[in-house]
Amino acid sequence: MQPSTNCILIQGITTAGRTFRPSDWAERLCGVLGSFDADERLRYAEDVQPILLDGVRCVAVSTRLTTSNPAGFKFLVDFARDNDLRILQPVGTTQTVPAERVLLTA
Repeated sequence: MQPSTNCILIQGITTAGRTFRPSDWAERLCGVLGSFDADERLRYAEDVQPILLDGVRCVAVSTRLTTSNPAGFKFLVDFARDNDLRILQPVGTTQTVPAERVLLTA
């Protein structure tokens, strides 16, 4: 999944501008909603993917997750808020995620 107008990004940067640690936080977070295939390899959920964007580790979360797995979406947003991470929605898009559930930062 590539970041698009249908996803939000959880950036590995706190609102104070610090890099979030550990460095593999995005993969670990995506693994929570993943599953193991027949070969016992972890497969990330289709709507949640770790990405590297402009040198910053991020988690791209499809807005489809708000309806397909509301508890999973809430978990991701709560994780970001609990760790003071930036949550971004691409500029110029319509608000597809309920405002009370996501804190948008610049």
